[in-house]
Amino acid sequence: MAGKRHADDRSWFDLEVQGSEFQDTRLRRRFASLLEKLWDGIGQTIPFACQDWASTKAGYRFLSNDRVSEHDILSGHFQASAERVKATDRPVLILQDTTAFSYQRERPELIGYTGKTTLRTGKNAMGPRRQLTQCGILMHSSLAVTADGLPLGLTAVKFWTRKRFKGASELKRHINPTRVPIEEKESWRWLENMRQSTELLDDPVRCIHIGDRESNIYELFCTAYDLSTYFLVRTCVDRLAGDGQHTISKAMRQVQVKGLHRVELRDAMGRPMTATLELRYAPMTVLPPIGKQSRYPALQLTVLHAQE
Repeated sequence: MAGKRHADDRSWFDLEVQGSEFQDTRLRRRFASLLEKLWDGIGQTIPFACQDWASTKAGYRFLSNDRVSEHDILSGHFQASAERVKATDRPVLILQDTTAFSYQRERPELIGYTGKTTLRTGKNAMGPRRQLTQCGILMHSSLAVTADGLPLGLTAVKFWTRKRFKGASELKRHINPTRVPIEEKESWRWLENMRQSTELLDDPVRCIHIGDRESNIYELFCTAYDLSTYFLVRTCVDRLAGDGQHTISKAMRQVQVKGLHRVELRDAMGRPMTATLELRYAPMTVLPPIGKQSRYPALQLTVLHAQE
């Protein structure tokens, strides 16, 4: 069994590395060696994973090399993900979401800001709150999985940080967010990941890009239409529909219930309970926001409505 696992690991390493695009073949070999050590020491620090000073120093030198970027490191994995997708013949779900990596730094401006949080002070759990600025890195990634939930790999990743952090509430005092072009907003990452994933997999009709309420962006709907791919987002805006005289929610009230779905969960006291959802769906014309109707067309979309 140990020999078979070693052979499987070796095959996985070769697949992940062979598509890497480094400027120097020596960097590619160093990356393969470092990847194998980190794989064997998952959860450990770099010195513990590398085990000796020479390997540790080589690992840090690789990661601090100006000729190595996150694209170089992930390029092989992206190609391997595309190969795994090609080996399947069913629809592929592309899950998008953002992760924040927070670090403690005496000078947070050296790494950038990710957001703000509050922390209760004093011995009392209900004591006063103190606002803290978090520093670190933000990562927006797209993960390809089968409809059965089998992960196939990442298809797009974007890293960034905020050199000067300002909350959305503060920005709204100075500018109307709807007037800012989508290319100048952080939400542009949703569109870029959709484009990168679709180009990588080269099979748009099999892809279904899925996002939470933050991805409910009309520009994303238009991008999916231009790429001839599909999307599923959780809406947070009751958009205008049809001839513009009513909204989506009002139109869905006229649609008959197509089925029931029961969800097993627990209430606030931990007691088991069942929530029953009424399911409705219907195709309809969805209009862009009023301030964007001169730039974007109306789209024919299918709306799914679930109500307890």
